[in-house]
Amino acid sequence: MGLTSHGVLILAAVMALLLLFGTVWYWPRFAAQTWRAVLGRIGALLATQLAVLCTLGLLANNYFAFYSSWDDLLGTGERGAVSVTGQQGEPGPGAIPSASPGATAAAVAEPPAQPVQRLGRADVDSGGRGREPSRVGEIEEIRIPGPSTGLSTDGYVYLPPQYFQAEYAERKFPAVIVLTGFPGDAKNLITRLNYPGTALQLMTGGRMQPTVLVLMRPSPALPADSECEDIPGGVRSETYFAKDVPRVLAASYRISTGPKAWGMVGNSTGGYCALKLTMRHPEVFPAGVSISGYYRAAEDVSTGDLFKGSQQRRNEADLMWRLKSLPGPPVAVMLAGSREGDGDYQRDTDAFEAAVRPPMTVATASVPTGGHNFQTWTRLLPPALEFLSQHLAP
Repeated sequence: MGLTSHGVLILAAVMALLLLFGTVWYWPRFAAQTWRAVLGRIGALLATQLAVLCTLGLLANNYFAFYSSWDDLLGTGERGAVSVTGQQGEPGPGAIPSASPGATAAAVAEPPAQPVQRLGRADVDSGGRGREPSRVGEIEEIRIPGPSTGLSTDGYVYLPPQYFQAEYAERKFPAVIVLTGFPGDAKNLITRLNYPGTALQLMTGGRMQPTVLVLMRPSPALPADSECEDIPGGVRSETYFAKDVPRVLAASYRISTGPKAWGMVGNSTGGYCALKLTMRHPEVFPAGVSISGYYRAAEDVSTGDLFKGSQQRRNEADLMWRLKSLPGPPVAVMLAGSREGDGDYQRDTDAFEAAVRPPMTVATASVPTGGHNFQTWTRLLPPALEFLSQHLAP
């Protein structure tokens, strides 16, 4: 029986109930002060708790689609190749042209009130290439202030090897904001998904142009989940990501402010944010990738009342509504996920893809099966980063 089958869940629930009632029924027999009775009490409690935890785990997995099969859970079996459709353009690993002189909404004429605060460094998983920044790049842990919103959050910036090479000393680089799911930890983008190592491998192989990665969580107002919205009378997360972050990073590093310099990618909540901010701010983000993302803002205990009763604001946060009701933005997006095993993802993605109209373009990357987890997302990183590289320019 499959991991997500009702039969496995029913079997686990029945076993938990039998062990519970069995423990209650036989407990008087374990009352003696002997080592056998003590071991019996310990065994009964452990078996009952383990069965209950397994049942709850299966319920949570079936609801959230973390793992699609036993192979997905255990990391075994044949996973199948990643399939990419609709991808256009060529990567730009060669010489980097000068940045566009025109300022955009991502970078204003006035310098930011504060630069990033550098908190430390992290190692790059270089695959045995050493630690020299000019060979593998460098990861800095930073705090990113928001001059126009008053928000601030910690994250990481990955500077590619070319950033430290003499021939690129006067050049500026494109950048990609990378978002986790909610609540997430920006460090997972290094330790679990290894965005810097994947980007380094792609750049070394000529499949990605030198690009700065800004690694962040999707909410600058934890513990609340703001869904990258400007909440009336509350936090302005949308403005923070669309205005403050590009402005501060471009003032702190050699990052371009050109009209095609910034992209976004994220998984789960981060995927929704990346897709929404790309569609709502094409002047800042001409390209975005959603990995296992959804298409309308979540509304639950962690989000609170995002829209303060405004149906119009709720509609505008619904990406399907935007496709059907508003002119298409001039952006390129990629939708990446698994065809089976991640709840309604494929059905919703098919509907979204079918609703896209020019000048917006859409590409897809998919794996045959996979749950809502790091294993699935790791397999989709290379096509996601290649896609962004093909659509960004300094």
